[in-house]
Amino acid sequence: MTQRAKDVLASVDVVVGYHTYLDLIQPLIDGKAIISTGMTREVQRVEAAIEQAQKAQSCAIVSGGDPGIYAMAGLVFEICRQKNIAITAPATAAHHRSGGTRLVVEVVPGVPALCAGASLLGAPLTHDFAAVSLSDLLTPWKLIEQRLEAAAKADFVVVLYNPKSRKRTWQLESAQKILLTYRDRSTPVGIVTGAMRENQQIRIVPLAELHRAEVDMQTTVFVGNSTTRRYLDFMVTPRGYGID
Repeated sequence: MTQRAKDVLASVDVVVGYHTYLDLIQPLIDGKAIISTGMTREVQRVEAAIEQAQKAQSCAIVSGGDPGIYAMAGLVFEICRQKNIAITAPATAAHHRSGGTRLVVEVVPGVPALCAGASLLGAPLTHDFAAVSLSDLLTPWKLIEQRLEAAAKADFVVVLYNPKSRKRTWQLESAQKILLTYRDRSTPVGIVTGAMRENQQIRIVPLAELHRAEVDMQTTVFVGNSTTRRYLDFMVTPRGYGID
């Protein structure tokens, strides 16, 4: 967690989040008013946070990783736009102190899972890459297939978010089949679970064996491109300096 994120948590009146994420930062939010909901209740969490802010309570919405990457920042803006709630950025609010009733919205950057996982694997993202979520709860699977195929055909390193859950058990193998159409079976795949947490696990397997890997919603999968190589316990995608 960044120092700015810690400062924000220390300063706010109310903290809103998914209970698993709140448990991870419990020492930082002791004594705060807490609003916690379970999985798939993202809209309700954001609406609760906005309601608190409209009551002049400073409020932080907690996300895993970075709030703007498969997380909550976008939903805050979507709901404010839908409800026609006037908002402004902190810098604008500070410059125009007569901001009236506008809510001040600050997106505090964090460490996205793809950066945390990549650092543990070595350097798999040194060249161009694409990130694709395999969750079809909010995106039709047909569209996910199209994006996977486009990324694979263009020889991007592909980072897979949300590879498997208790209810979504087949998507990763389907993605593997698409990727194998354009990648060698021996292409290295980095599998990072619980990056930077106590349950952290790091593995590198050939693409042909990806369907056998143990993954869950805390796992990020890094599928190499045609130049990615495994070196000892590391995964490296060359930038193209021509030293081979």
